[in-house]
Amino acid sequence: MTTTLTPITINELSQLQALSIETYTNTFGAANTPEILQAYLDEAYNTKQLTVELTDPDSTFYFLIQDGQLAGYLKLNVNDGQSEPMGPDYLEVERIYLKPSFQHLGLGKTMITFAEKQAIQAHKSKVWLGVWEHNENAKAFYHRLGFEKVGAHTFYMGDDPQTDFMMSKALTED
Repeated sequence: MTTTLTPITINELSQLQALSIETYTNTFGAANTPEILQAYLDEAYNTKQLTVELTDPDSTFYFLIQDGQLAGYLKLNVNDGQSEPMGPDYLEVERIYLKPSFQHLGLGKTMITFAEKQAIQAHKSKVWLGVWEHNENAKAFYHRLGFEKVGAHTFYMGDDPQTDFMMSKALTED
């Protein structure tokens, strides 16, 4: 199996947009009303919003390619690009999504390991992320990888306020 993470460019915006909508809907569609889900998709993944995010110097998107197939994507933020002001020592994993057919193959761990390496290269000592309070599988996954709950913040799914747990992990250079 060949796995690569490649930076996403502005020229790949439409591919990112389609993948974002697909993976977000697969992950959270059943837990929300169609109206709330659509409101969020329209806000978060419209062309203008993704253009802003893709051109932000403090944010980087990566496609995960598995054996030549687009499997998922990752969004990393540092400094002012973080969705919460965690400070200069942190790298945020804001988005980490896989298509269902690529889940449970170890690729999520591959993406987190990649994020940790990016953090170390950027001279960051910690990685953090937000995970929906009701996403038990994701919370357990991050806990297995050494993340600990350090707080909570409100995440808006359309007009619906939801709680995300903030999880953090201190890094060591190996």
